[in-house]
Amino acid sequence: MAKGRGSAMVTMAVLCLLVAALQCELAQAATYAIGGNGGWTFNVSGWEKGKKFKAGDVLVFNYQKGAHNVVAVNKAGYVGCSTTPRNAKVYTSGKDQIRLVKGLNSFICSLPGHCGAGMKIQISAS
Repeated sequence: MAKGRGSAMVTMAVLCLLVAALQCELAQAATYAIGGNGGWTFNVSGWEKGKKFKAGDVLVFNYQKGAHNVVAVNKAGYVGCSTTPRNAKVYTSGKDQIRLVKGLNSFICSLPGHCGAGMKIQISAS
C-alpha cells in the first residue's frame, strides 16, 4: 500500500512541474501590435524587421471593423493575395489576436485590392 502512495506522490509532483513549466512558457510570450500605433493598414510589410518572434507570441491586428480583415494564409496565399488554403481563417473583429506558430506565419487583408496594395505581412517564429 505504501508503494502505491509513493507512486501517486511522484506522479503528482511530475504533473505539478509540467504545469509550472507551461506557465513559465506562457508568461514569456510577447504581444505585438502589427503596424505599431498605425495598426493593420497598407504597407505594413517591413514592420516586423528587427523583431525576434517566437511560437506562442501574440500578434494584435488593430483596424476599423468593416474597413479591413485579417486572413491567416499559407505561402501561396501570401504570394498570390488569395485566401489559400480554402479553409483559411478570416478575422473581422478589428482587434484580432492571433498566436504565432513555429515557422512562417502569413497574413493578408482579403478585401478587394488591399493585399495587392501592400496589406500583407509574413512573420517567422522560432
